[in-house]
Amino acid sequence: MEETGKANERWKASLLNLSEMGANLDSLHKLIIKKAIFVDEETFAKASLSSEQARIIKTLEQRVETLERELDAAITSAARARAEKRQAEAAQRAAELHVQEVTRELENTTKVFKLHMEELRAKQEQISRKDDEIRVLEAIIKTLGGKKDSSATNV
Repeated sequence: MEETGKANERWKASLLNLSEMGANLDSLHKLIIKKAIFVDEETFAKASLSSEQARIIKTLEQRVETLERELDAAITSAARARAEKRQAEAAQRAAELHVQEVTRELENTTKVFKLHMEELRAKQEQISRKDDEIRVLEAIIKTLGGKKDSSATNV
């Protein structure tokens, strides 16, 4: 008996749900009839085509915006690369000028060094000549000194 009572309650709840759903469908049907617009096939096809074209246009506009952003980024990157290139060229010119300056300084130092070497050779030759003269004088002195000693012993 209990089982049949529970089954009856379930049936009653189901019937109540079905009648509520029917009422909801009726009110939805009335709403659709009031608000709905009915068009013929050709008008619907044109509206669909327009809708599809509008969607394609929107997609293309988004793509154009993306491409514009990419172009702006590329332009900015190119400008930065040009600025870096100018800086590198300026640095290269500065380095070349520095190399020229160091080369001139090195050449001048080499010239001064050569002049000093010539001066040193001249001094060395002068010292060599003086040294030879001193030896000659020493030899003369020894010779003369030897004659004095031998003449003093002979007397």
